[in-house]
Amino acid sequence: MRLVFMGTPDFSVPVLDALVEAGHEIAAVYTQPPRPAGRGKKDRPSPVQSRAEALGLTVRHPASLKSPEAQADFAALQPEAAVVVAYGLLLPQAILDAPARGCLNIHASLLPRWRGAAPIHRAIMAGDAKTGVCIMQMEAGLDTGPVLLRRETDIGATETTADLHDRLSAMGAKAIVEALATLDTLIPAPQPEEGVTYAQKIDKSEARIDWHRPAVEIDRQIRGLSPFPGAWFDLDGTRIKVLGSRLARGDGTPGEVLDTDLRIACGTGAVQLNRLQRAGKAAQDAQTFKSGARIAPGTRLNGD
Repeated sequence: MRLVFMGTPDFSVPVLDALVEAGHEIAAVYTQPPRPAGRGKKDRPSPVQSRAEALGLTVRHPASLKSPEAQADFAALQPEAAVVVAYGLLLPQAILDAPARGCLNIHASLLPRWRGAAPIHRAIMAGDAKTGVCIMQMEAGLDTGPVLLRRETDIGATETTADLHDRLSAMGAKAIVEALATLDTLIPAPQPEEGVTYAQKIDKSEARIDWHRPAVEIDRQIRGLSPFPGAWFDLDGTRIKVLGSRLARGDGTPGEVLDTDLRIACGTGAVQLNRLQRAGKAAQDAQTFKSGARIAPGTRLNGD
């Protein structure tokens, strides 16, 4: 099938690879423009742009698709379909209408739950038992289109957003190849009006740990915000990010270090910290971190 691919971050790259491997013709790859990054703040191409160029594909990165010129350039590609995954720009109706068989979006949730920007983070932070990917026919609304194909998976008890991100990316790549191969037989299923939730973009203000909250909520916060922006606490004036945790037994004053295994008392219950990162340093497992930090039992970690 002649396709236009539209994606930007690492999550999108396995999908592009799968489409190429399946033999589809990629007429062009659309991605976000290069952005300043790193210490030198030099423009850095998106992961999709880097991969597309390595594959020898035509890359376009318009800042907007609203102009008649941008829309005409897109339509001139004469795609049978567009595959969209974490692209980052809203698609005007003229773009949605241009492909003969529409625009298909890969969304990392079980729609209509967690429409919007941060479905993986929000699913973990809310304590969802399951998530998945949906192949959706795009329309003007925010993730409101009918679902063509749905694949579910359990969320592991210690799984972080980084872990789930990689699994769902691979699931989405497999699902879109399947959907394109059986497109004539798939029946679009309108999303139900009940059960709609919105995955608001993660704000850094959500990252500071309040040890007075129940352990189950803190554990979800830590795992849901790993690796970015990273839930954190203060230790002697130094910000420490926590990138991995699990629920543990124990009672004490909220924020109290209960033992040398970094079990921390919460409002109810406790969490064990598995992976930590000092500001400006590399992430470390708990064993390595505590040998340098020397956090003694009885220490109080500062949160809200």
